[in-house]
Amino acid sequence: MQVKQHSFLVTGGASGLGESVARTIVYQGGNVVIADLNESAGQALVAELGDNARFVRCDITNGDEVQSAVEMAESAFGGLQGSINCAGIVVVQKLLNRDNNPADLELFSRGVNVNLVGSFNVARLVAASIAKRIANDSNTGDHAEKNHVQKNADQGIIINTASIAAFDGQVGQASYSSSKAGVVGLTLPLARELARHGIRVMTIAPGVFATPMMESIPEKAREQLEAGVPYPKRLGAPNEFAKLVTHIIDNAYLNGEVIRLDGAIRMV
Repeated sequence: MQVKQHSFLVTGGASGLGESVARTIVYQGGNVVIADLNESAGQALVAELGDNARFVRCDITNGDEVQSAVEMAESAFGGLQGSINCAGIVVVQKLLNRDNNPADLELFSRGVNVNLVGSFNVARLVAASIAKRIANDSNTGDHAEKNHVQKNADQGIIINTASIAAFDGQVGQASYSSSKAGVVGLTLPLARELARHGIRVMTIAPGVFATPMMESIPEKAREQLEAGVPYPKRLGAPNEFAKLVTHIIDNAYLNGEVIRLDGAIRMV
């Protein structure tokens, strides 16, 4: 599958990694529906990108809102070939605070709900849209799906975003690390299940990247993060994440795998 002339749902697409993905897809001749809670940033980006982009305000934990984003892609671009889920939140809290009081369970659950349940929610609705398109194109249901697989026709791609925290979780990252580990755990089961439709499932686990969230941290802390990266000794650039996304889309033999994109850093 090539990016050109295909349509993708990009969640968290109004800023950071998602914004870079949306830009790269459009620059390569593809179409994007940007789903994000930041309406002003999303609309501004769509105005810049032009006719190949649409925006929909979307909470990825809300089934109706994600379905609306999927339907926008179907109506605006005639179908959906995949999704890149970049939406997520960072929850930081220790299991016990300084007074040995327990962590806030609702805060922990919110991180898991957005990062893990939200990823599953996007994947299930995008997969359903792609499967429906395959059936409608051929009008022969399951028989057509088998033919697509026999011919190795690449019908769709779902790319989720985990984190190196899934493997190298630090103190205070219980919610974030476990939710991202859950995203890693989704990858192979979903890839195996969706193989009959010719839909691939991949996950990227980025390290420390120069996103808007990083801009808010003190310069000294940023320098320490950069020093911890073996090579290259800097934060990752969002366009490097986007380049990997488009390579995954183009390379049909990448399936059911998690790729660390981190400059060889290992968090301690």
